[in-house]
Amino acid sequence: MSQQINFQDINAQALSCLPSILSRWLPDGRTEGAEYVARNPLRHDRHKGSFKVNLYSGKWGDFASGDSGGDVVSLGAFLAGISQKESALALAEMLGVDAYDQ
Repeated sequence: MSQQINFQDINAQALSCLPSILSRWLPDGRTEGAEYVARNPLRHDRHKGSFKVNLYSGKWGDFASGDSGGDVVSLGAFLAGISQKESALALAEMLGVDAYDQ
């Protein structure tokens, strides 16, 4: 029997320290109210403003390209070009939490 990845717990843990994660993943960004605003590193983005992450929900979007997601795991997958599963496992390792349901 294979264990299931606990995406919900990993996302909750990531939200609790999201500003720190974002400063690592998107070091040129800045906090503006409830959002972290940065350049999208996956396209030629000359100005901050269209790529935003909500600091409370983890929802993110690039309003210039239309890319978006609903949580920190999906953001990690997008930025690293990996699957959601790989992103969840990497986030869990980075945060020092168990990735699997108990």
